[in-house]
Amino acid sequence: MIDCNIATALHSTAAAQPGQIGLVALEDGQWREWSFAQLQENCDGFAAALHTEGIQRGDRVMLMVRPSMAFFCLTFALFQLGAVIILIDPGMGYKNLLRCIGSVRPDILVGIPQAIVFNRIFRAPFATVRKRITIGRAWWMPGKRLEPQPAEARGMFRYQAEEADPAAIIFTTGSTGPPKGVAYTHGIFHAQLRMIRDYYGIGPGDVDQPGFPLFGLFAAALGAKAVIPDMDPTRPARVDPEKFVRTLLAHQVTYSFGSPAIWNVVSRYCLEKKMVLPVRTVLMAGAPVSGELVDRVRRILPETARIFTPYGATESLPVASIEGREIVAATWPLTRTGHGACVGRALPGMEIRIIEPVEGEIAAWQDVRELDAGVIGEIVVRGPVVTRLYADNEQETRLAKISDPEGFWHRMGDMGYLDGDGRLWFCGRKAHRVPTAWAMLYTIQCEAIFNEHPRIRRSALIGLGDKPDRKTPVIVVEPEGLIRDQQRLFAELRDLARANPLTERIEHFLAHRSFPVDIRHNAKIFREQLAAWAVKQVQLPSG
Repeated sequence: MIDCNIATALHSTAAAQPGQIGLVALEDGQWREWSFAQLQENCDGFAAALHTEGIQRGDRVMLMVRPSMAFFCLTFALFQLGAVIILIDPGMGYKNLLRCIGSVRPDILVGIPQAIVFNRIFRAPFATVRKRITIGRAWWMPGKRLEPQPAEARGMFRYQAEEADPAAIIFTTGSTGPPKGVAYTHGIFHAQLRMIRDYYGIGPGDVDQPGFPLFGLFAAALGAKAVIPDMDPTRPARVDPEKFVRTLLAHQVTYSFGSPAIWNVVSRYCLEKKMVLPVRTVLMAGAPVSGELVDRVRRILPETARIFTPYGATESLPVASIEGREIVAATWPLTRTGHGACVGRALPGMEIRIIEPVEGEIAAWQDVRELDAGVIGEIVVRGPVVTRLYADNEQETRLAKISDPEGFWHRMGDMGYLDGDGRLWFCGRKAHRVPTAWAMLYTIQCEAIFNEHPRIRRSALIGLGDKPDRKTPVIVVEPEGLIRDQQRLFAELRDLARANPLTERIEHFLAHRSFPVDIRHNAKIFREQLAAWAVKQVQLPSG
């Protein structure tokens, strides 16, 4: 049997280039480096220690450890043992965090002292946990800490996995509802590795600085050095650009994945300092990326550098991709006039279809009506990186998956269309559509019209009113700086609206100081929260 355990990718890298640096990270306030051989040694040591603690194949292990060597090696060690790792963004807020933990019923908690205390305070969601293991030290918490076992005390604890065997549960951002736990298999992780390696050309000799720490695991598995930046990954928009850039330069980083929020801050800093970074490949994802941001990032990179904006979701990543030059030259001018955001062509092995939207479950592909090119509909995808189910959530799984004789399709929850060149255009989340008396309005299309105003940082289309099929559209804007004459601003926005057929009948505008956004990328607007706020601000005509 071929071993599909994703941990074998690190084993292979350590065997091929043992002396090469695989990880750079802050530890106790000091920058430290670990070779691939040292990483593998620590992984084996942690695997032996965890095995001694009674962790077995199939155990669900809640990992609550900050980005570090320990996080990195514990993750691969748990893969080696055949455990299922539960990863939840701690920045999603404790209420969501507790609900997520309770929903997936962890068996083991491995965490820093603060996580152990958190578990003791909020006991109910951790009721299924049979063992708690502490990583790291705190003066206020005495007791045993998990340490890698020395070589002479180890056995070989490596579980031989098949493609369909469970590997992890990773939670969605919850941008259109409660976060859901997505079940990842070892085969899906391998498929993602192949896609990143083959399409983006990442491998040995590359240096990765991920704005989202989980992606550092991919770098090492591909033989690239991972540099974990000095930043709070739950607050990417608050990244310190000086610190982020310092490690980019010090380690001559060639490749970086991050939220548009990170690159917005870093690009402004570099332009102000007249700096050019060594990075050859930048991936920005998590929310639509403006052509203006792509062009700004392009100006701080070498001329031959490539910028990609992959499209996907926690349930399926990546699905499609487009390079920055095509965005700036061909698609961004159309985006600005309401055509939606072009997210590129399907990646090798991936299929994208547009279907007539359905509100409930679609049991089988034969019940689907496919739409022609240019017609906006629901985006569905099929391919090797598409996850099969949500953990312990059959209802959401039925709503999101469509059975097919050759497998299944995933409903992305997004609206869009395919153009004549096979490119996918994203028009907005399905849950954020605004049905009006005259047309169905889509967020990304309409908001682009108002984002053209020089004093507007971003905008959000919401629908107000009691009738679910007939809403009053309202544009909420987040201005750049202080607006002294709000009524004048709204008059200018009405002029923009009337100049475009998509928005010509929108009459209501509101200003909001700071939009609520998702934690992971600081880019997805929580429009439901804005709508709850807006309903108290605007009085609509009755009827």
